[in-house]
Amino acid sequence: MREGFRRFFHDALGRPAPVAIVGQERERPLGGIAGSDREAIAAARAAAQSLADRLGETYRFYVASEACIEELAVGEGGRFALRSWTAVLGPPGEALGSSGSFELPRVLAHGLSGAEIACSIPGTRRGGGMIAQFTGGLESRRSAVALATLGALSTLFFGILESRPGARR
Repeated sequence: MREGFRRFFHDALGRPAPVAIVGQERERPLGGIAGSDREAIAAARAAAQSLADRLGETYRFYVASEACIEELAVGEGGRFALRSWTAVLGPPGEALGSSGSFELPRVLAHGLSGAEIACSIPGTRRGGGMIAQFTGGLESRRSAVALATLGALSTLFFGILESRPGARR
């Protein structure tokens, strides 16, 4: 999330903007990864709202991210995509952003249901997560969350904050 805020408020605006990220612990029941975009979005929105409710006006933004495995209705056999969703709550309102998405290797998904997929995917949080395992470390859970956060911030501030003239985003 920090990288998404940094990219939006520092790189895109082209001027310094103070940004401090304060991580918050939250209790969450063991339930595995969300089985659809809809579930991941609902979980991210609920978690961000829970932070806002608990912490009030302590912070300007409340952000939460959730990953999901979405079953794709493409061709024959089970195909699944992995991505992260971020919800941002702030003074302008609420917005969502998604990371890039990729198809899970068929060898891992063959014959499994969406609920069984999450148990068969390699990856650890410290090792960059599932995304790092599939991309050989070229992409990680952190970079996926950063992209999703950047997308949510871009939507949230569209028409409010403009990037520097001529800058490529």
